[in-house]
Amino acid sequence: MTELSLNNIVKNFGFKNVLNGFDLELNTGERVSLIGPNGSGKTTIFKLIIGEESPNSGQISIRKDATIGFLSQIPPKYNEDLTVREIIIQGKAKILDIESKLRRLEEKMATANPEQLESLLKKYGELQELFEKIGGYRFESDVNKVCNGFKISDKMLERKFSTLSGGEKTIVSFAKLILSEPSILLLDEPTNHLDMNTLEWLEEYLKTYKGSILISSHDRYFLDQVTNKTVLIDRGKSEIFFGNYSYYLEENERRIMAEFEDFKDQQKQIVAMKASIKKLQEFGRLAFPGGEAFFKRAASIKKRLDKLELLDKPEEKKEIPLDFQINKRSGKDVLIIEKLSALIGDKVLFDGANMHITFGEKDCLIGKNGSGKSTLIKMILDRSDAKILDGQIKLGSNVLIGYLPQEIHFEEEEATIIDTARKFYNGTETHLRASLAKFLFYEDNVFKKIKSLSGGEKVRLKLFELIQKNANFLILDEPTNHIDIDTKEMLEDALKEYNGTLLFISHDRYFINKLAQNTFEIKEKKIDKYIGNYDDLKE
Repeated sequence: MTELSLNNIVKNFGFKNVLNGFDLELNTGERVSLIGPNGSGKTTIFKLIIGEESPNSGQISIRKDATIGFLSQIPPKYNEDLTVREIIIQGKAKILDIESKLRRLEEKMATANPEQLESLLKKYGELQELFEKIGGYRFESDVNKVCNGFKISDKMLERKFSTLSGGEKTIVSFAKLILSEPSILLLDEPTNHLDMNTLEWLEEYLKTYKGSILISSHDRYFLDQVTNKTVLIDRGKSEIFFGNYSYYLEENERRIMAEFEDFKDQQKQIVAMKASIKKLQEFGRLAFPGGEAFFKRAASIKKRLDKLELLDKPEEKKEIPLDFQINKRSGKDVLIIEKLSALIGDKVLFDGANMHITFGEKDCLIGKNGSGKSTLIKMILDRSDAKILDGQIKLGSNVLIGYLPQEIHFEEEEATIIDTARKFYNGTETHLRASLAKFLFYEDNVFKKIKSLSGGEKVRLKLFELIQKNANFLILDEPTNHIDIDTKEMLEDALKEYNGTLLFISHDRYFINKLAQNTFEIKEKKIDKYIGNYDDLKE
């Protein structure tokens, strides 16, 4: 059964069509991912479905009686005085309403005469049956299950929603949405702010979800685990793939190759037809008089050529030239952490922790939120307020570090892209402009101020800076934050080819699987080493 359909949707903001004949069908039980580069229209599609935006043309149909739940990237606003628990149980509003009616009926029955009691008992029985049918007796266990899954503690349940961080607000909004069990679940970047354990719980939950799900996410591992259909937004239209993200990658590559072959064959056909027309016209002129037959045949071929439906040349991805080179290699031992005990404030972060990285390794550092991952990186860089009580952190000989922080800042927020880039680029102005263009900073874009850049643009500019350093030890803290899937894949390819040493923090399990030779996990104030990537660690 079709739960939701979008047919030939056109949507523009000003002069440009974001969606240009977009189609989508979401059937009962399907778990569909929406993918496409930033700005391709994913969030616009969600807004069209929930009625926040209207299409310029086309039709949106939603099954009668279907209920829609939407998780936005921006947490909704609630009454400042509401607690987290009060907000979460709003997801079970219908159950709470029936429970309230049952309590009122019980009060009436306590004082009713026999004639009134019979009528009240009948109403009570009907309501009780409905209460059971919609899971009223599972209410507390459902709330506990979802709160445990999202790591919402009893202490957090009593907090005012207004006191939560942005990430905590998103998690609470998500928990409320899950509890409401809508028949259509719309999720816009649902994995933001979730740690790996929570992600794994959510994946299992969504795999068995009874309703239909439409997801936009940059988390490819999550999409692989949860979705069974992929919709690519390409130049405002949709292309459907009946499988998860990994299936889409293989099938899309096959389709692009087939389209290239068809395009090349048609171009050969056009060249041959034009050559035949020219040759026949020459024969016609040479045979004059009596060359009419040649001209007729030439005109016939020209007519066929004019009617030919021309194929578009398949668009090639814009590749960012990420090429991390090293001028000079370091010694064999790159980083040695021995018996490290440290605290930040009065909190003990490490107690006898050890870590050893040698030249050429590609290693990932993971751990729960607050376990000390970013602090450890800053300690390695000697940029941390943490106090070392015992042990040591030692860098090897000739180690030159290139660092990508989680929160990217540049010294002068009022400076332009090109002014900032000049500080670390060794070359002419012409070469600098050409190099920035390869990083998708074109023409007048280079005069944008740093303070106005998006998260993804700041990452691209920082990567451009890193490449100029020729560092032999790259330390990257959540490098895939703020960048789209295409840029992630370019970064993965570049780091796979990098012949220096790599240490990175990431929650992106797909990224970890692609790169990590070893995985270090901060656990119980120690650092455990596992040979292999995320999947190897899970096994």
